[in-house]
Amino acid sequence: QVQLVESGGGLVQAGGSLRLSCVASGRIFNNYAMAWFRQPPGKEREFVAAINWNGGLTRYADSVKGRFTISRDNAKNTVYLQMNSLKPDDMAVYYCASRDRFRSSLYGSYEYWGQGTQVTVSS
Repeated sequence: QVQLVESGGGLVQAGGSLRLSCVASGRIFNNYAMAWFRQPPGKEREFVAAINWNGGLTRYADSVKGRFTISRDNAKNTVYLQMNSLKPDDMAVYYCASRDRFRSSLYGSYEYWGQGTQVTVSS
């Protein structure tokens, strides 16, 4: 079993920045992809960004390209999401997710999920 704990959420003004962190513990899968998803108020959860096992490959939702950066530090069992130029539309609960197996695409299913961290963006 893998436990994922997110942190770094909070209230920020539009145009500001936040850095989310997700620490994994338990049965660590440093060889597999990790991702960030978000769920805006009243909407379904959506993909934000993903990173492969060594950080050499990343994917982003069109809505965050050029503003968000995903990275990972396997020595610390941690994945990060640097969010710049935040917009009110970015307001959501952000979830960290990890896999327990290899899949060729960074999109698609993830097996483990954190509890989420709230990001609020004021206009």
